[in-house]
Order: sequence, then C-alpha cells, then structure tokens
Amino acid sequence: MTQDEAKLIVDAKWLREHRDDADLILIDTRPATDFHAGHFSGARHFDPFPFHHTDTSERGVAEFGAQLQWIFSALGITGRETVVFYENESGMRAARGQWALEYAGHPKSRMLDGGLKALAGEKLTDQIDKFAPSDFQLDPRAEILATYPDLLERLGRPDVQIFDVRSDAEYFSERIRAKHGGAIPGSYHQDWTAALAADGTVKSPAELRAQFEALGLDRDKEIVPYCQGGYRAAHAYLALKLAGYSKVKNYLGSWAEWGNRDDLPREHPRRK
Repeated sequence: MTQDEAKLIVDAKWLREHRDDADLILIDTRPATDFHAGHFSGARHFDPFPFHHTDTSERGVAEFGAQLQWIFSALGITGRETVVFYENESGMRAARGQWALEYAGHPKSRMLDGGLKALAGEKLTDQIDKFAPSDFQLDPRAEILATYPDLLERLGRPDVQIFDVRSDAEYFSERIRAKHGGAIPGSYHQDWTAALAADGTVKSPAELRAQFEALGLDRDKEIVPYCQGGYRAAHAYLALKLAGYSKVKNYLGSWAEWGNRDDLPREHPRRK
C-alpha cells in the first residue's frame, strides 16, 4: 500500500499490526442490530445512515458541521488519534464516516478496506467498552464538500466534471426518488459499485484509474460525485482519491436536494 493510499484506507494486515495501538479508535458503521450482535473488540458504534443532510445552503452546511461536532464528541474523538471506520465490506457507510471525519478536519480518518470480511475468522464480541466523550473541535475542509450553489456556478465549466454514481435506474429516471427525475446536466455516470472488487475491497488504484479514464474523467479537473444522499458519493470520493484525482468534492445534498427543488436545471438521459 502506498503512502497516499494509507491516508484514506487501511487493510487487514495493517489493522492486525495496530490493533493494540493506544491511539487507535475503531468505529463500526453498520446498523445497531448488527453491531450488538458482534463487533471488533473495543469498537464504538456510529451508523451514519440515519443522518441524512440535504440542505447545502450556507445555513445548512453550518448545521451539518454542528451535527458532526456533536457526533464526533459523543464518540470520544479528539483529533489526535487514528480513526478507522468499518462495516461488512468497503461500503458506503464506512466511506461516509471516513469522508465526514476528514471534512470535519481530522488528520487521520481511514476506512478498513474489505471490512469485517477482510478479517474473516476474527473473533467478534457483543461487549461494549466504556469510553469518555470528548470536545471535538470542528475545522471544516470546505474544499472537499460541494454545495448546490457550487454546482450551479460550475455547470458547463471545462475545468469541472460532475459524476453521477447512482444506479442506472435512478440515472435514467426509471426509479425516481425525489420530486423530479433526471440528472444534473452534463453528468458522467457509473454506478458506485463499479469501484468494488469481487471480494468487497476497493479495486486497486491502477484499476480505478483506468476505469475512470475510460469514462472520460480527467485527473487535472475538479470532479464532483453525487448520488441520492451523499453516501455513495462519499465512496466515489474515496475511490477517486485513491486513483490519483486530487481535486474531488462530495456533493453532500446530492439528488435528494437537487431533484426536490424546482429552481435547478435537470436533464433526462435515456438508455440507448
């Protein structure tokens, strides 16, 4: 694993070598029932999925930041430790946790590549260790979060590419999950799961790079992935970063915001 990769993901080998580190915090991002049925020893629980946030106005982003500050304080995160998010595989929940903590300004936010499956045979526990809450201080990294005004201003610009990572059915308006169907004008499209290998890990940087380049995504441009609620887009953010794309922003509000507004432009791609 390269140094750049290690800034975003850790693998099973790394975790085995660092399990006893005093400054390691494991965050289980699966639903609560799964966590209570069995988790890594010492893991804390945070399922990010219930925390939908689809208002990316200036006020909305400020509220999102306040929410993150409260969550990460409740999890006992200070900013001085290494935090590793995991689920069953390299899924959208763990990726959302990793991205959210990175956005909040934490310097060592990671995802466990392959999740629980990568450590098959590892003994799980239903015991929950006590830990003290903290006073996490938010230092938001605005450069990795996109808002609807950002996208509206960037539509049609040659230095920006918008990346729709929803399912084909959503992209082609065969499954409509907002007031309006459609897509953000000019979007490139590929289902987020294309970044996953058969074993549930993220594909290699070389594979991802070839895949994104074949799609037409340019590493010299700003890439803005979106989905329905910014979870699959967080996974695409991570995959793009691993592939060497340095200017990536997750559109937090995604289609749940864009597709529910009447004042934003839409296009309606059709299958060939």
